[in-house]
Amino acid sequence: MTANPNHHQPNTNKKTAAAEEASNTKANEQSTFSLASQKHSANDEQALTQIDWQRFDDGSYSANSYINRELSLLQFHLRVLAQATDARHPLLERLFFLIIFSSNMDEFFEIRVAGIMKKLNHGDVASTPHGMRPSEVLRQISDIAHEAISEQYRILNEDILPELAKQDIRYLKRDELNAEQSAWMKRYFIEQVMPVLTPISIDPAHPFPRLVNKSLNFMVSLEGKDAFGRDINLAVVPAPRSLPRVIRLPDELTGGKEHHVMLSAVIHEHVNELFPGMMVTGCHQFRLTRNADLNLADDVEDIAKALEGELENRRFGDKVRLEVTTNCPDEISNFLLEQFELHNNQLYRVNGPVNLTRLLFDFNVPSLRYEPFNHVVPKAFRRESYDKGEKSRSMFTTMRRGDVLVHHPFHAFSPIVNLLWQAANDPKVLAIKQTLYRSGTNSEIVQALAVAARNGKEVTAVIELRARFDEASNIAVANFLQEAGAVVVYGIVGYKTHAKLMLIVRREDDKIRRYVHLGTGNYHAGNAKSYTDYGLFTADTDISEDVHKIFQELTGMGKPANLKKLLHAPFTLHDKLIEFIDDEIQYAKAGKKAHIIVKVNALTERKLIDKLYDASQAGVKIELILRSMCCLRPQVKGLSENITVRSVIGRFLEHTRVYYFYNNGEERLYCGSADWMDRNLFHRVEVAFPVEDKKLFKQVYNQGLINYLQDNVEAWTLAGSGQWTRCHPAVDEAAHIAQDQLLAAVNGVSLN
Repeated sequence: MTANPNHHQPNTNKKTAAAEEASNTKANEQSTFSLASQKHSANDEQALTQIDWQRFDDGSYSANSYINRELSLLQFHLRVLAQATDARHPLLERLFFLIIFSSNMDEFFEIRVAGIMKKLNHGDVASTPHGMRPSEVLRQISDIAHEAISEQYRILNEDILPELAKQDIRYLKRDELNAEQSAWMKRYFIEQVMPVLTPISIDPAHPFPRLVNKSLNFMVSLEGKDAFGRDINLAVVPAPRSLPRVIRLPDELTGGKEHHVMLSAVIHEHVNELFPGMMVTGCHQFRLTRNADLNLADDVEDIAKALEGELENRRFGDKVRLEVTTNCPDEISNFLLEQFELHNNQLYRVNGPVNLTRLLFDFNVPSLRYEPFNHVVPKAFRRESYDKGEKSRSMFTTMRRGDVLVHHPFHAFSPIVNLLWQAANDPKVLAIKQTLYRSGTNSEIVQALAVAARNGKEVTAVIELRARFDEASNIAVANFLQEAGAVVVYGIVGYKTHAKLMLIVRREDDKIRRYVHLGTGNYHAGNAKSYTDYGLFTADTDISEDVHKIFQELTGMGKPANLKKLLHAPFTLHDKLIEFIDDEIQYAKAGKKAHIIVKVNALTERKLIDKLYDASQAGVKIELILRSMCCLRPQVKGLSENITVRSVIGRFLEHTRVYYFYNNGEERLYCGSADWMDRNLFHRVEVAFPVEDKKLFKQVYNQGLINYLQDNVEAWTLAGSGQWTRCHPAVDEAAHIAQDQLLAAVNGVSLN
């Protein structure tokens, strides 16, 4: 198979199953483990990758033109892990990156690996677009994950913990406690731990227990007879989730220092207390990961009730991974593998606690954390008095005067909350409608909506109950708002409501006026402090009418709305993106400037990737800023020479979605809730909104796009081989960190 020599013309070969299978070559090999060791200057020219790609008569591309989605996501987790080795980050933040990596890997196994295993159970058949068999994907994941997790614990034991010890922050082992501390630990075990432990013997009357997903457990080996004269040599001791995993020793035993012990050490040291008259010959912690994806039929009659049942099933899904410590004997680990029906490559031996996510502790050492900063309020809203009535120019007055843009976390989340509170208590406000994807009953957003309902406003909340791992919280939010008198809608069965919309209807001088907030991120105050997101406040008539129509779609029935300015999935967004790329292709073919910049979390949708390949071959300059997954191969000779891909991993989680098209000088710029993925474009309700105000347009373009393209410290670039490489400044080049530039703007020049 050879690359198409003309690049722009379809290959004359027909697409066949054999050709697709043949394209599954070493070009798809992603098993190379890499962290921060490889670096290059942001100005270095990347060598084009040579791949024998092919374009077929129907316009599609051969399977080796794509990177496997799961392997690409795993590479993102490695970029997060690399942050723990970066001395630029404060020490406790480096520990936090290790913890984030653990949490990411938990979800990766619970959802991604579990999904591949499910496919394998239905046959080891290559899938599109990447053309790899499930067994091959699982093999590469195992190779990478085992090496990455070993590296994670090496970083913990050789870098992070010794540096913490220098600051007198310690996780003390059992043999490091003095006599007084050991006596305290025993009392703690007897008084606080032992009453809630339930040892379970393994014998004919007690089969191996059904263990909860990701729970900490101990496999205990024994000698002797129990109270009934039975020879029992194995028992399982589950660690109750109600107990803290990290226990701070009392100040009087440490001189006020940050000294801690792990719950696992407490149980291990005193596990013999659970088996009086018997001898404990071994105690080994282990942890089982299960499939945690939910499976809801599209024809369920009551989503809330169906979800409640599925949430219980999530705790006991199919087994996908077993973690044990490095000193666990083979006979114990093999016994556990047999009990869980897992293979040896699904066993992960770790040199430390089996769940690093539980290392998280609120250490009171500000010098080892990021320096706090002020989340500023945009100038337009700083001039307003929110509580003195409309004569003092309320937020509604400000929005009538012009659009206001917020960029979190650099801008505060408070204007969104303030707008809702003002609406809840404003006698002129008739109705409030809002989508909620991730929230919580303690959220001020939810509290304000409840107050508005109690004040007689028509409040409608479209709550997405299926937001992954927030399902239980969202059910609680729905119940709370219903009790307050709000109308709660669960969206459309089969389509997650992922759009971020708020609509306020107000009567002004006997006329109805609408006010809108649209965002790229969730209405979640906590996320807004650590995720980068855009939000637009507007009273634009067309946009407000469009949002009104979308809420009608979500709560009622009828054909797709005919919108004037907004793009929305699953109806117009994908088609419009294809159309916009086609426009750039036509301009490039006419010899005109053509330029596309896209910043999203992930790019996996095949038709968009194919269209970007077409655009590259036509001469369109394409710059992609992707946080995590990328199935597109950039910088491949003849295929994607004009496409570059970069990822920025820093203090804040990059979450903004921005789409820019030069459009022959009539530039288009949209912010939205949708990534360029199948699920977002075809199976979710999403909204993209134009930024039309010239000043705000310039702000998003310069700060949200160009700023990130200039990053030469926290940026990583993707080669066509699938390898990510970290950037660094050239010898004569100043360091440019995109997030630091935005923080500097907060502390100095206003963002707008």
